[in-house]
Amino acid sequence: MRDLRLFEGCPAPARPPPGSKNRESEARDTIGLVTDVTLSSKNPTAVKAEALVVATAQTSDGVAVVSDLLPTDLLTQLETLAPQLGVTGARDEVRRIPAGSKLAADVLVLTGLGERAEDGTFTTETLRRAAGAATRELAGLKSAAIALPASDDAEITAVTEGALLGAYAFNRYRSTGKDAGKDAKNGKDPVAALEILTPLHKNAKAKVAAERAEIVAAAVHAARDLVNTAPNELYPATFADAAKAAAKDVKQVKVTVLDDKQLASGGYGGLTAVGQGSTRGPRLVKVAYTPAKPAAKVALVGKGITFDSGGISIKPAAGMEAMKSDMAGAAAVLSTVVAAAKLNLPVAVTGYLCLAENMPGGNAQRPADVITIYGGKTVEVLNTDAEGRIVMADGLVSAVEDGHDVVLDIATLTGAQMVALGTRTSAVMGTDEVRDEVKAAADATGELFWPMPLPEELKSNIKSKVADVANSGPRWGGMLNAGLFLKTFVGDHPWAHLDIAGPAFNEGGAHGYTPGGGTGVGVRTLLSFLEGRASATK
Repeated sequence: MRDLRLFEGCPAPARPPPGSKNRESEARDTIGLVTDVTLSSKNPTAVKAEALVVATAQTSDGVAVVSDLLPTDLLTQLETLAPQLGVTGARDEVRRIPAGSKLAADVLVLTGLGERAEDGTFTTETLRRAAGAATRELAGLKSAAIALPASDDAEITAVTEGALLGAYAFNRYRSTGKDAGKDAKNGKDPVAALEILTPLHKNAKAKVAAERAEIVAAAVHAARDLVNTAPNELYPATFADAAKAAAKDVKQVKVTVLDDKQLASGGYGGLTAVGQGSTRGPRLVKVAYTPAKPAAKVALVGKGITFDSGGISIKPAAGMEAMKSDMAGAAAVLSTVVAAAKLNLPVAVTGYLCLAENMPGGNAQRPADVITIYGGKTVEVLNTDAEGRIVMADGLVSAVEDGHDVVLDIATLTGAQMVALGTRTSAVMGTDEVRDEVKAAADATGELFWPMPLPEELKSNIKSKVADVANSGPRWGGMLNAGLFLKTFVGDHPWAHLDIAGPAFNEGGAHGYTPGGGTGVGVRTLLSFLEGRASATK
């Protein structure tokens, strides 16, 4: 569990393998999917795959195998043997058993759905998690067939998306080659090919649903890859290069980069101040997708602290390695904009990646410094570890200035988010209508977000004695204090702030379709929000 003092708002009471390529150049590339997926109407008993995945469920009488396609006698046999095999049908439970002579697959994999809903069905998120839990356990295999319920577009989307989200591994730093020893690349690659078994395999809408799931999963994987990349390789300049690489050959996407000198001369005081303690200067990267005749204009602002030492207000040493994930918001924004373009959404989307490395160098900002944010507002720095909100201020002012209909920001911002909501539920706050719209978008994707208030009476917590606003306040209400700080720079503009501090980086065990390390949280919610804006204008 991360020390909460490693995050803003909670003040303190490897080198490359031999023979590897230039790792910095690798950090410029987002990998995306490595698993092929197809829809198929094959009978599960005849599928020649290394593994056949079938769902189980908890019932009042024991365990049920959820399948309309397997032979009745096989279903009866499996349900009878389930207690002896330790199969309960619980969510996230995955069990491998011999396939037997009645199946062409090598192994039968039982993945749990838990209990049915009151109406006797399973939610799409339940299907998504079960598919992901199964494929996560099938790493190292070349082929698998998924025989979960997939009889309509929503189920096909959930099963395909979940299976692909679970088929993820980050093996970039594993040793390879003949000189690496017999344990070379001890990390297993994701399952190489998946067949989603469905009677709708030729249905046009089903194919579109599966293609969308592939694009969404690739975007989440790309965000995970960036978060998991070592901070000596991913810093503001190489992150900017990664944005260019991700947008290369993607139609109607343009990337603009402001370097440290341009930021300083342009008055971007937040990015300049936070980045000045590092030898590797800050960047503001704009990634703009502009379709013809867009139905709406949306700005996405992402916090991109590529490593957060806390600056002079230095963090505790224990657990600081997780602070490579402090750029997860910017990773989500980049992946979302590129995915929106690949989905041909009729919404103009501009991502603002606010990139800096927060280090305690000789030129680092100090507590008591006063800095001027882009647009003219001044900030008294009380805590150099409350730096994310400072770089975000530059991005937010720039986004509002550019005239978007709505601005969303996403950031691993406060330890207080984890105190309030834990490590799996993110917070959203802002303009009431936009906050609720984000919550609805999250619910549609299965991502956990919870609405939080921005009480007027807490504004006094960030009042400065010498400047327009202070960057830090009392411990209590720390998440809300940070939200109110950000609101200072958007005024009355339609806006929402997504605090993903806990859910962005999983230091516990993998679960469902969520791996250890970078999770890619927020990408699916942001895409769902954009799709909602697109459909609202039709």
